[in-house]
Amino acid sequence: MEQTVFSVSELNAYVSTLLSSDGVLCQLCVKGEISGYKRYPSGHAYFQLKDANSSVSCVMFKGNFYHMQFVPENGMKVRVYGRAALYSVDGKFQIVVAMMEEDGLGELFKEFELRKAKMAAEGLFDEEHKKPIPYLPKRIGVVTSPKGAVIQDILNVLNRRFPNYDLLIAPSSVQGKEASAELIRGLKLLDEREDIDVIIIARGGGSMEDLWCFNDEALGRAIYNAKTPVISAVGHETDFTICDFCSDLRAPTPSAAAELVLPNKEEVASRLDVSGGKLALAMKNFIKNKRFLLESLSKHRALVEPKFRIEKEMQRCDMLYGKLNERFAASFEKKNSAFSTDLAKLEALDPMKVLLRGYARATDKDGRTVDSVKCVNIMEEVLISVSDGVIRTSVTGIEAKEG
Repeated sequence: MEQTVFSVSELNAYVSTLLSSDGVLCQLCVKGEISGYKRYPSGHAYFQLKDANSSVSCVMFKGNFYHMQFVPENGMKVRVYGRAALYSVDGKFQIVVAMMEEDGLGELFKEFELRKAKMAAEGLFDEEHKKPIPYLPKRIGVVTSPKGAVIQDILNVLNRRFPNYDLLIAPSSVQGKEASAELIRGLKLLDEREDIDVIIIARGGGSMEDLWCFNDEALGRAIYNAKTPVISAVGHETDFTICDFCSDLRAPTPSAAAELVLPNKEEVASRLDVSGGKLALAMKNFIKNKRFLLESLSKHRALVEPKFRIEKEMQRCDMLYGKLNERFAASFEKKNSAFSTDLAKLEALDPMKVLLRGYARATDKDGRTVDSVKCVNIMEEVLISVSDGVIRTSVTGIEAKEG
């Protein structure tokens, strides 16, 4: 019997026909956990459906999303309805999904959500604790695998944006059981150095299982406690890990982290040129204004002919002196006139003036004025004051005035 010889295309087409004609495989319902989910700009989605032991490739075309009541995510447990098929280009077995419904969250996803809620409650994700990223770091630290595309992507971007950068790599595995400990060790080694201004912790995309080491609680706390600002660049833009929430800045991809950590050198140089031009113009105008002011002041009359200024002030002093003398003389005359008036009044009241006109004043021996016969007794001494002295006498008789 002659054996049939197939081309690869014929074999794939034959197997595809067998699959589509099978009564069970053409109307499948399969449950499992979503992994490696990615939806392309075309609207089609590709992912793995897995359980504890196996996985199968799935594709869901754009037109089947219209009746979806949820957004598929890595870690979700779902039931998919569709048919088994063989992609004839590469002979890849897959399920063409017509409909999908939730069947609960996967265990990893549940653990991730619980861990995230716990650390968020402790304040490890709070914005107030996040450190600013330096604008022009002198040296950049990177914790990642030294092999693979991630470090090359970072280096390519940095070479394009700011060629004369300084970078130090802390090698670490980025997947597997030992990865978390290595990532922590690399992070601490860089953080302890005084010459590192910012640290990038990076890995390329992958499923939740691939990125699970970046959801390690100890790694998240090490990032939170680091004194050096940390940028998390793990996975693709749609991937989120504990590292992203604890870091000071999340970059959607490692290449984006390189874009964020250093500015474009040409743009910086251009801004410096513009700022330098503005500064030079401002200085030129400042010097011009100060020179004009200096010329104006140097031509001032007070500086050109200071004698005129002195003469003017001397004349002003003479005028003030004259006014002061006039006011002083007027005040003195007024006070002198008042003084003379008061003096005349006092002189008019002076008892000595009365004595000069022939009057006398009688007092007893104690100096009290004798103005009544009742003030003295017979034989008492009386002093009689006249204009040129005092007469001492004794009372020999008293005659009271009648009536």
